[in-house]
Amino acid sequence: MARIDLDLAHAYRPNPQRDEDYALLPLKMTFEDGGAYALLGPSGCGKTTLLNIVSGLVTPSQGTVSYDGRDVTALSPQQRNIAQVFQFPVIYDTMTVAENLAFPLRNRGVAADRIKERVGRVAEMLELSGQLNTRAAGLAADAKQKISLGRGLVREDVSAVLFDEPLTVIDPHLKWQLRRKLKQIHHELKLTLIYVTHDQVEALTFAQQVVVMTRGRAVQIGSASELFERPRHTFVGNFIGSPGMNFLPAQGHGGGIRVAGRDFAAPLPQLAALDAFTLGIRPEHVQLTAAHAAEAVPGVVTQAQDIGTYWLLTARLGDAADAPLLRARLGPEQTIPRVGEAVWLSIVSSHTCWYRNEELLG
Repeated sequence: MARIDLDLAHAYRPNPQRDEDYALLPLKMTFEDGGAYALLGPSGCGKTTLLNIVSGLVTPSQGTVSYDGRDVTALSPQQRNIAQVFQFPVIYDTMTVAENLAFPLRNRGVAADRIKERVGRVAEMLELSGQLNTRAAGLAADAKQKISLGRGLVREDVSAVLFDEPLTVIDPHLKWQLRRKLKQIHHELKLTLIYVTHDQVEALTFAQQVVVMTRGRAVQIGSASELFERPRHTFVGNFIGSPGMNFLPAQGHGGGIRVAGRDFAAPLPQLAALDAFTLGIRPEHVQLTAAHAAEAVPGVVTQAQDIGTYWLLTARLGDAADAPLLRARLGPEQTIPRVGEAVWLSIVSSHTCWYRNEELLG
């Protein structure tokens, strides 16, 4: 296992001049020894490029990659001692499950008794013990991918295990089980794990720290609660959560602030002096409240959706066609207003975030 330090940028085209020319904009990042990390973001944001730079499949066009303080920028994946699990199974169909799991260890001359012990332990963790003597060719795609996962995890001497969307071919009802298994395996084996995904549920349930990426930038690194409660960038607020964070335009006004035509005291002193900024609040933290409440804005309900465990209420804050919309996530025990009904919704509380140029203030 290793501590991995990155100080780099990468462009696939020569002589990059603009941000758009870079697959990865300049970043400094550290993956601590034994940590579980997820690289999360939409397609094309740079997360697989970053993973391949960590592994050695791609050499950064600028900067360095260090393992435990040693510069490995020019070294191959084999020289870096990396295990990588790809989106689709990479196994030997002519071998049995046990032979596939043992192959990385036999290749490195590990003693036979140690191979047997290690293969048995990893197979048990992945619930493959009953199939150890089965040829891989006859297995379903999800079982083959479990073998790929096992081949990545079976070695004890790896610097890190890297996963590139490894659950793509797994049936949806098995994904939750495998995420739980990977978390258990990390807890038991203490390996450095880096996991690429565009699925926030996978990232937030698997990783101790999630790196949220967009347009070649790592905009925030944090725990699930940090990303949810205090997104440091509006992209994080929108990308994390279902639905994402509400954003309302605001401005300083008369020593306080004005949002959706209502005046409030400034929660942060600097807000009163700003011409324009953005209020952000999660639907989970928006509540129905009494008319003319000090922390609330008026609206008219445009949609009320029964999601099963909660109601998702959408209200328009104003009469204009382009008036902002506000979503509230309400419990089924609450009285749900009808479409067209006037409501008051709280938007200023300890959960409210304030943004300027997409970055969190305060």
